[in-house]
Amino acid sequence: MSIHLPGARWFKSSRSREAQACVEVAHLDGGMVGVRDSKNQSGPALIFTPGEWDAFTAGVRGGEFDRPTA
Repeated sequence: MSIHLPGARWFKSSRSREAQACVEVAHLDGGMVGVRDSKNQSGPALIFTPGEWDAFTAGVRGGEFDRPTA
């Protein structure tokens, strides 16, 4: 599958404020989701299927990726 990234509308979290070191996300054709480093906008992007993205965001909301407490 070919994903056209030049026309993608990338955005950062509203919580990032004016930070320069952020992750950007774009909603792509077919429900796919792109993720890239805001410091390297011409660099590679990770592309996720809708199911992969849904599982990731559910894990974030559920605390799956929280740092362990000491």
